[in-house]
Amino acid sequence: MPKRPMRLGLYVNLYADKAERPRLADAVEQVILAEQAGFDWVVLGERHLHRPGYHEAITSLAYLAAHTERIGLATAGLIAPVYQPVWLAETLAHIDVLSGGRLTAGFVLGYRPEEFTLYGAQPRERVSRFEECLELVTRLWTEEEVTHHGRWTSLDEAFLSPRPVQSPRPRIWNGGRVSAALERTARMCDGWTTSFNELDSELPGKIAEYLSYPRGAASLGSEVIVCREGYAAPTSQQARSALEAPLRGLYDAYGDWKRTSADAARYAQPWEDIEARSVIGSVDQCVQRLGAYGEMGADGVVLRIQPPGMPQTDALSAIEAFGSEVLPRLSG
Repeated sequence: MPKRPMRLGLYVNLYADKAERPRLADAVEQVILAEQAGFDWVVLGERHLHRPGYHEAITSLAYLAAHTERIGLATAGLIAPVYQPVWLAETLAHIDVLSGGRLTAGFVLGYRPEEFTLYGAQPRERVSRFEECLELVTRLWTEEEVTHHGRWTSLDEAFLSPRPVQSPRPRIWNGGRVSAALERTARMCDGWTTSFNELDSELPGKIAEYLSYPRGAASLGSEVIVCREGYAAPTSQQARSALEAPLRGLYDAYGDWKRTSADAARYAQPWEDIEARSVIGSVDQCVQRLGAYGEMGADGVVLRIQPPGMPQTDALSAIEAFGSEVLPRLSG
């Protein structure tokens, strides 16, 4: 069976500052353009305890749903261990209802100790909290009633009304790079989202490992979604000029946020190393890079085009280039 055309997602910048246009105006403008350009998803992440400001992801997703008609609405990813499962299942189900069935719910374990503390959880609890949360979200989305007495949550004859529009439920993604995360994703979810800094040399092995694990009984498949920095311009030098300085600023911040993570050093690498694991450059280069990920086994690529500090005009230019010049060549 021939592989379906590569799908693209736009990872939207939710960082805020005092000079920002009000009410997510930049994000709305980008997402409307991405929908017109043929992107498959708008993708949001979440962050807490960020003093310059960061828009809350779930309410932002609902806001973007109200301004769009067709584009998929995805998260990559919500920190599942810090959420009360019934609240999370009900809120996400309602976004699927309000959007007419466009939700993909992506989760992560989380890595910042201060974010766990903020929500009354501990990092050492995160795996058991994650698994119980996803089990309950899946069951509440698909079962008439749920009774559950677990380590963190007890329910008696709980149910959601309305349940999600999608049947049997919205798809679930999960991020993570170690073997335990890949196995957990295969068992409990429907797609694996890579890290933005996963090396290209590592991807074929990680994809093969993920696909080798047994699917859980409730799984809807095994999508592979590669997350990458992205910028398309007439020349590679123009792409670098637009992206490098704001991306460096973001990576400096990540180096501090990920001080407890094994991949913190990857955010201090030279531009050439960043470029080698990204979709950055001329249209021809971006087509080639996306094609290469398809050959590796990716079903979709999520592009982070606008780091904090990039002008809106530059972000719109790259979205338009991917839609008008890159995507037609991929589908062709």
